[in-house]
This record gives sequence, structure tokens and C-alpha cells, in this order.
Amino acid sequence: MIAAGFFIEYLFDPASQLFFGCVVVTVIISIVLHELAHGWAAIWQGDDTPQLQGHMTADPMVHMGGMSLLMLVLVGFAFGAMPVNPSNFRDKYGDALVSAAGPAMNFLLALVSLIALGLWLKVGGIATEGFPRNCQLLLTVFGCFNIALGIFNLLPVPPLDGSTVLGAFVPAYRRWMDSLGSPMFLFFILFIVLMNAPFEYHPFGVAIRTSSHFIAMFGPDVHNFFIELLTTIFPWFK
Repeated sequence: MIAAGFFIEYLFDPASQLFFGCVVVTVIISIVLHELAHGWAAIWQGDDTPQLQGHMTADPMVHMGGMSLLMLVLVGFAFGAMPVNPSNFRDKYGDALVSAAGPAMNFLLALVSLIALGLWLKVGGIATEGFPRNCQLLLTVFGCFNIALGIFNLLPVPPLDGSTVLGAFVPAYRRWMDSLGSPMFLFFILFIVLMNAPFEYHPFGVAIRTSSHFIAMFGPDVHNFFIELLTTIFPWFK
């Protein structure tokens, strides 16, 4: 997750505290399930490393660690990891399949949350206050953030999943990545580019447009409700 300034500032602003809570809950759940998807795919491919190292659990501390959780609260950026051993994969493209499983989980989570939200808004309308209102706002954040996470992780820049997927099908790209030694500088360049990219080309911008188009399939009234939720929960979205 990328945020300008210190994300924790939202915690101390009464108008943004709900946004802070929704993002923290969304990111933790999404990263845990993202990493578990890698693990399930690796096990399916014949690798029991995730089980042997105790990572097939829902514990965020196992997948994210204290540093990632602290960074999430402070600056709005988090990461996770799932140990796998590609040499155990039974399929030639097992590495690509296991890597793609994480973003696929994010897209699945986004689809489920947006369908649930769309049906709720279609049948019951937009909630005005209380717990139902907060749940609708959480579903909005959950849907948008998971699309953004899926897109972000598919970018072909190491150590993101997209680099492994591309490398599995383009050997020259994998050889180039291996020759870099420590390719983390590419990730930091990507980070800087995203921080300065026009919003419409940013993963979050694409995610919000995609979510909006999807929700519009439930009808114009539902789409208007969704736009109201977006402008309510995202402090920077107007």
C-alpha cells in the first residue's frame, strides 16, 4: 500500500478514523489470503515447504511479521512472504502458477466483495449510519484495494509476483533478473514512479475505475450509491 506522508495521521483525525480502520483490516486480511494462495498453489504443485515451515496459518505475524505490520500502521505500506521451493514443483510453469495465485486471490476477493456490495445496494439501498454503513464502506475499500493489490503485484518488477510470471515464459527476462544480483533497486524506482504517476494510471486509480464500472452493472442508482461511498471513505477522492 502506498500513501503520502504518514498513514497513521488518519488515526488521529476523527473524520478519517474509519478509513484508517478499513484499510488496516483490508490489508491484513488480503495479504494473509494472498500468501496462503501462494502456499496452496505450491502444495498443489508438490512442494510441502509452506507446511514444513509453519506458514499455512491465518496468523498475520507469520505472513507479515512485526515490521510489516508496523509499516502498515505508520506509512500505509505492507508486505508478506510465503516460503516455497520451486525445485519441488511438478509443472514446468509451476513457478508462474504459484506466483500468479496470489494476485488471483486478490481479484477473487475484490469480485466477492463488490458483488456483495452491489447486491446489498440494489436490494437495501445505501445505509445512512451505524454498523450497516460501516460495513458498506468496508466492502468498498476491500473491493478497490484488492483490485489495486492484484494489479500492483502483477507488475513485472522484482520481487513482485509479475516478475516471476514473466520470467517463467520469457527466459531472457529471467536471466536478466538473475544477473542483477539484488534487484531491489528496481522496486524502489517503481515506488518512486508510482508516487509521481497521474492518478488515472496508478493501480488505485485503475482499481477505482474498474470497481465503478463493475458496480454500474447493477444499475444507475447503485452506481450513484457507490460513488457516494467512495467520496465518503477515501479522504482524497473527490
